[in-house]
Amino acid sequence: MASTKINRRSKANPDTGFGSQTTAVGGRFVNKDGSINVRKQGLSFMRRTSFYSSLLEAPWPKFLLLIFVAYLLANFLFTLVYLLVGMEHLQGFHSATQAGKVREVFYFSTQTFTTVGYGRINPVGDAADIVASIETMMGWLFFALVTGLLYGRFTRPKAYINFSQQALVSPYQAGVGVMFRMVPYKSLHQLTDVRVVVSLSLKVTENEKSEYRFYTLSLERSRIDMFNMNWTVVHPVSEESPLLHFTKEDLDQSDAEMYVQVTGFDPIFSNTVMSRTSYTYKEFIWGAKFKPMYHESEDGSTTILELDKLNEFDRVQLPVLAEINAQ
Repeated sequence: MASTKINRRSKANPDTGFGSQTTAVGGRFVNKDGSINVRKQGLSFMRRTSFYSSLLEAPWPKFLLLIFVAYLLANFLFTLVYLLVGMEHLQGFHSATQAGKVREVFYFSTQTFTTVGYGRINPVGDAADIVASIETMMGWLFFALVTGLLYGRFTRPKAYINFSQQALVSPYQAGVGVMFRMVPYKSLHQLTDVRVVVSLSLKVTENEKSEYRFYTLSLERSRIDMFNMNWTVVHPVSEESPLLHFTKEDLDQSDAEMYVQVTGFDPIFSNTVMSRTSYTYKEFIWGAKFKPMYHESEDGSTTILELDKLNEFDRVQLPVLAEINAQ
């Protein structure tokens, strides 16, 4: 990608926090889910891992599975300890077989761990009493931790914003614009004072040396008072845009990536929330326009916002004056 192709009126932004060396950067800068595409090494797993943050961020199915597996492992461990101490230190068995007694020891462990304590099987002697006491304490700690994690997950502010899967290069006013669409998908979460920042990374080759340059894109509108409907964010390809005179081939060769950061105030949690995503050059659709997402209800009493139409678009012809090759 020739550096002369980039609009000289556009000023690069060196403060994005991303590296500029093309040979040292792999893949996209920001993943579609908003996470930063960086894998850290050089320290031990325990030092570079926050288990609390990982459990807060984990999807609900994975979180619940991890809790269930931890619960089973803890009881299997204490069952093994009881067996090592000796089953003669427990009394109240109903099973006559060895396998049946082992199963009953496991259920005794679960009852002790949860402090249910039905009382049919009970420890006899100091060794079993000490193990049962330790297990009871570990059960308190386990469920206190799970309660704290559940509280943290339910009360953690979140933006609840869905972004369109593609960014479109569409006719806009007398020229063209690069646009994407986003929508708040929870019924009661309506953000206020919402701001969006869109940046663009381009690989530039100059004097046989390649590097990434970053640009903050000007927007048709970068702030709205209330975010309760879909919002199409538009970057007009104007005389100040770094994409002026770009063709599809230019965008592909420049390894372009447009990354988005949205912040707003959530009145339910009385806190600021943030959401991110990005679009690589492979996710740009040339010559397309988003379809409308909302319409008036049949009785005329409200507005219907159709969330499933977030990614729908129609093919359109780009204006010739845009100098864009919609291949």
